Amino acid sequence: MKKLAILGAMTAAGLSAGVVSAATLDDVKARGKLNCGVTTGLVGFAAPNANGEWEGFDVGVCRAVAAAVLGDPTAVEFVPTTGKTRFTALASGEIDMLARNTTWTFSRDVDLGFEFVGINYYDGQGFMVPKELGVSSAKELDGATVCIQTGTTTELNLADFFRANNISYEPVPIETNAEAQPLYLEGACDVYTTDASGLAATRAAFENPGDHVVLPEIISKEPLGPLVRHGDNQWGDVVRWTLNALIAAEELGVTSANIAEMSASAGSNPEINRLLGTEGTLGEMLGLDAGWAKNAIMAGGNYGELFEKNIGENTPIGLARGLNALWTEGGLLYTPPFR
Repeated sequence: MKKLAILGAMTAAGLSAGVVSAATLDDVKARGKLNCGVTTGLVGFAAPNANGEWEGFDVGVCRAVAAAVLGDPTAVEFVPTTGKTRFTALASGEIDMLARNTTWTFSRDVDLGFEFVGINYYDGQGFMVPKELGVSSAKELDGATVCIQTGTTTELNLADFFRANNISYEPVPIETNAEAQPLYLEGACDVYTTDASGLAATRAAFENPGDHVVLPEIISKEPLGPLVRHGDNQWGDVVRWTLNALIAAEELGVTSANIAEMSASAGSNPEINRLLGTEGTLGEMLGLDAGWAKNAIMAGGNYGELFEKNIGENTPIGLARGLNALWTEGGLLYTPPFR
């Protein structure tokens, strides 16, 4: 989700970002554990299961980075964050990376002093309403009460959309998705607005998902991805190329089922060989073992496997690949070459 830090959080982030040690990779190796910031709970993306174990699409990115750096996808401490706390947690060094649904914007990249290492989900803001309202378009929501996470780009987009369409609304301020769900279900607000992926995940958790509909309008661009602190280029490269490895693996046909066989010896495709560490020195360039990418892919599968397992069409979330398909399949996912 696309929270803008409130002024206090922005100030804290700006002040503390410069004093955090730049050697994050060394810190993670010495600690033997990756501290990864996630949402407070969004099924399909990041949420603890019945056993208290974190699962989800964003969790998979954390585990892939831990596997690449430490050789162990379970060596992760998941740190729940809200829209107000996430940037301060990253800037202060409480977490090594932020993997929750966070939109890449100019101010977050430049003014807050963070570095987005890539996009792992192309999204946009939408609206969910009870089917019984009989609403088929967001333009029919004049006078509606809207559950909205305050201090966010979601809030700004909402105001712009209603103003542009000359309709009014009454905001019902909330801080987390968990807080929004009961308010929406109890009728405290007519509408819930956030990223369309978040709406799908929220709707899937309802006892009767079919009683609610996501309206067709998508009113913003929300490129979501992991981020790290400015000024630590080596760590940024590690997280960036781990994400790229998951995308490249899908494009190259490397899966959790065949990776052991493909990495046993060098094959005929040089890029696969470099990706899996059977030739070249890519791992050494990153300060990692030769098998870093192999470990990352084995942690939960390639990008497509992570998508289908956690949020794909055969899950309760039911998201189609859409823009998040590979560039060769009509989507936007595209990774630089491994050479």
